[in-house]
Amino acid sequence: MSRLEGEHAPSPTHGRGNKSAPFPAPGPPMLESMGGTAGFIYSTVPVVVFVIALALLSTKVAVIAAVATGAVLTVARLVRGERLLAASGSLTGVLVAAGIVALTGSAKDFFLLGIWVAFAGFLATFGSVLVRRPLTGMAWNLLHGGVHAWRADREVLRAHDIATLAAASVLGARFVVKQWLYVHDATGWLAFAKITMGTPLTVVAALVVAWAFRTTSKRLADSRPVQTIAQQETELPPHHGASK
Repeated sequence: MSRLEGEHAPSPTHGRGNKSAPFPAPGPPMLESMGGTAGFIYSTVPVVVFVIALALLSTKVAVIAAVATGAVLTVARLVRGERLLAASGSLTGVLVAAGIVALTGSAKDFFLLGIWVAFAGFLATFGSVLVRRPLTGMAWNLLHGGVHAWRADREVLRAHDIATLAAASVLGARFVVKQWLYVHDATGWLAFAKITMGTPLTVVAALVVAWAFRTTSKRLADSRPVQTIAQQETELPPHHGASK
């Protein structure tokens, strides 16, 4: 009877071995976590409606039309089963933009929030590279438990420098172009810039970030189980039945 119990009893290292399994892939893909490609498309529809309505009607009516469009799209996405955060993201931006226009009375201020968000994002991403802590690397480490010395690996650090600079370039380009158009009261061209510099450039930057994440995982996360097993073997308590 004791032999049967011994055959079915888990080994002392069985539970420990489970802990040495590789880290799971970090959640959904980046684009999906931000609402997917459809999320970027949905965010441009209220802008198009705003510009068309502005050309035909008053600023007030154009703002109302954009908000109503954003609300309808949000409800439709919720009905489709999308998460609230992803579905309501574009509506939140439209509401804030509409509030700014209501305060200033200027149609071009519909794009003011996006201009300064791009500027803030550029400062954050570019500044993180200057201090040798690129934001994409910090994000990867956070997703993997914050236990990796990723900055000590030159190839990993270089990959995240490139990825973070790619994001900084996109954000900086958006700010420069839109700010110039804003100063020159080119509301229609502001909408065009928002659409053309939105999804395409974001996808390019996301691909570079995904490459940096994959490079880091191969060099650090994939090697972690081997190191962990070796450390666990040295920590295993002596087998009391070995002398018998």
